[in-house]
Amino acid sequence: MSFNKNEYFCRENMKRILFVILSALLMAVPSHAVLKEKDLKQTLSVLRGELMTYHQEQAKQLRMFKKQNEQVRRNMFSIMQRSNQNAMMLYSQKPDYVFDLTYACHEATNQYEEFRSKAIPLRTLSDQLCAEIERYDSLIVSLRSIARITLDDSTLIDRNVCLTLATNIRNTLVENQEQLGQYNKYYENTEYRLKTLNDYANLRYNEIQNNIFRNGGDNYFVILSRLGSNVNRTAMTVSEKYRPVKDQESQWDVRMIIGLFLSILFYGLLAAGLNFVVIRYLTPKRYRTESFLAKRSCITMATATITFAIILGIIQSTVKQNFIIMASNLLVEYAWLLGVILISLLLRVNATQIKSAFRIYTPLIVMGFIVISFRIILIPSELVNLLFPPILLLCTIWQWYVIHRHNENIPHSDMFYTYASLVVFIVSVACSWSGYTLLSVQILIWWIMQLTCILTITCFSGWMKSYAERHHLNEKPITSTWFYQFVYKVVLPILGLASVLISIYWAADVFNLSNMTWKIFTTRFIDAKKFSLSLFSISVVIGLWFLFSYLSTLLRELLHKYLLSRGFDSTASRSLVGRNVIQLVVWGAWLLICLSILRVSNTWLVVITGGLSTGVGFAMKDILENIYYGISLMAGRIKQGDWIEIDGTMGKVTNINYTSTMVESLYGEVIAYQNSQLFAKNYKNLTRNHGYVLALVPFGVAYGTDIEQVRTLVQNAVTSLHHKWMDNRKQVKVVFTEFADSSINMKLVVWVDAVKKIYVISEIMETIYRTLNEHGISIPFPQRDLNIKGIEELKGVMGVDGNDGNNGNDGNDGNNGNDGK
Repeated sequence: MSFNKNEYFCRENMKRILFVILSALLMAVPSHAVLKEKDLKQTLSVLRGELMTYHQEQAKQLRMFKKQNEQVRRNMFSIMQRSNQNAMMLYSQKPDYVFDLTYACHEATNQYEEFRSKAIPLRTLSDQLCAEIERYDSLIVSLRSIARITLDDSTLIDRNVCLTLATNIRNTLVENQEQLGQYNKYYENTEYRLKTLNDYANLRYNEIQNNIFRNGGDNYFVILSRLGSNVNRTAMTVSEKYRPVKDQESQWDVRMIIGLFLSILFYGLLAAGLNFVVIRYLTPKRYRTESFLAKRSCITMATATITFAIILGIIQSTVKQNFIIMASNLLVEYAWLLGVILISLLLRVNATQIKSAFRIYTPLIVMGFIVISFRIILIPSELVNLLFPPILLLCTIWQWYVIHRHNENIPHSDMFYTYASLVVFIVSVACSWSGYTLLSVQILIWWIMQLTCILTITCFSGWMKSYAERHHLNEKPITSTWFYQFVYKVVLPILGLASVLISIYWAADVFNLSNMTWKIFTTRFIDAKKFSLSLFSISVVIGLWFLFSYLSTLLRELLHKYLLSRGFDSTASRSLVGRNVIQLVVWGAWLLICLSILRVSNTWLVVITGGLSTGVGFAMKDILENIYYGISLMAGRIKQGDWIEIDGTMGKVTNINYTSTMVESLYGEVIAYQNSQLFAKNYKNLTRNHGYVLALVPFGVAYGTDIEQVRTLVQNAVTSLHHKWMDNRKQVKVVFTEFADSSINMKLVVWVDAVKKIYVISEIMETIYRTLNEHGISIPFPQRDLNIKGIEELKGVMGVDGNDGNNGNDGNDGNNGNDGK
């Protein structure tokens, strides 16, 4: 093999370095300071005590620091040794060994990222130590400048002790600074070396990316035309790569590869055998249902896959061998993918369909194992270009065959997934035969990852739907099922969205291209000064849309439930206003967050909105006025269902929005009033208070009638109706209103339903008429008697020819008659 990598590297190295450096820093910072005391003698005495305490603490820390010093040096050398090892591994790779090269690049970039993530502010710590040294230099100068003749014996002793302690502390700080400077030198050298490796690895990554997506290689027909030479060259490459070297041990030796696959075979058979015995012979009889027996072989495959993954996980955690760890990681990922597919089918597919469902996914599973095997053995690119296209073509034909044979015996969703798999196979075949073999490998492994995510989400979504149907969750308000709605409407869609990025990332990680993929996700393909856009930011914005949509629905339902519980008469109007306010707040917050994610400049946004606000304000003056009045109406002045009267038209309010109010009149017309017009007119709300209006029903009786008798009879008759459209809580009254020409006029005062007023008055008038007739009370009406004079007398009076009808008096002329009563 082309490289040999030592496994041992302790991730705690940087933590230990940081611990030691912080200990040195603690030694540099005293816990106390001297303040102004009674006199100089007391000040020196207090300073002596504090310096002695700190000197003792510093001595303890210094002993600990010296114990750790050698360990820090070893750890630093270990980091440098690993960087040297990665450098040799990276610089020795041939460009044609793509899988080897991506592995080496991945190791180099990973070490640099780890080192950067645990960066230590050595320069800052060194500056702090310098400041402490300067402070103690000043203290020493100050102590030395105190004149001896001004001190008594005890004060002089305190001064000398303080001077000695300060000098010792200062010397210790200088020693720590020198040690820190040495660490800083090692640290900077290591960082520079790791950065150089990282830059070179990124350069190789870019070349690999270009080879995958842009440059490609010879198409397969060209390879077939030179098959003999290609086979010979590939054989030489394989021999050079996998031939063991005598007297040399390597963790990546071909013997290790053979041993690994033998181990995979052994542990796979072991897992299958154990699960076969347990499921076939040790499963309790109460679980051996007809469905279980029909699915028994498929259950064995699924559980064996899980058992195999557990065994590989144990091996990975116990073995300290690079090749085994790398291979175990890939095999555990593959086993997880396979287990998810099998378990999803077991949960979703019935017993009559399970075998067909397993068979339609078999070509994709086999192709995935082939790709993982290529990755594990770090197969040379020449061998991939020679073997992969025909293998991929055979698997494509196999996929078409199983679809043709089993598509009628599988669920519709799985039928769609298998046709999608066939499309992916065809695209991969086209890429591989066109010379883009590595791209076809990437497409296949991406689809396997993506399909696994889809099946996982589909399985969970189906289980949630069945759970909701059993418990009738869809019939309940969101306030009672908020967690279910959150998972179903937020978590699952976001997981579906994230699965696209995750599957691409995982597929790239199989070939150690995850760093490059993440860089693609986060690269701003639009990177203007005041706006930027990347795939990751778009995904976050869409994911937040699902979250805020759920929050809007939840808050609106909570508000509506609260208003109903309070029993407001204007619940509909208040709910409408509240819903609109909630939507404005929630989606406004979503917009602001999205603008921040997309890095839209606030200054740019303010300038644009400020420039538009003036023109938009003038253009939308009437609209804004209607919106203002609409909010005032929806706040409670009018609510849906109210009956109003405006401009002599009576109707029912059917809808109130921000710009207009819709009224359905008694005659069936639908009239739209602008909210500003409605406020400018004098409208009557007939149902605002209690829904009843005062009705005055006029009637008359003949002169000479007993007024009190009439009042009593009419009031009792109308009251006895107990009409459902009358307000029976208020007393019916008859009042005397007028001495008319031919009758005594009276009015019945009664409260009736505003909407049914015409019907109630009709029944009341019938009741009054019937009551008065029954009691022989006359209801007068105007009458006239016409007396026509003789024709001859009429001619003499008029002096005209009686044949001239125009000069005669029409006998119908009431002016010449006498009114009779």
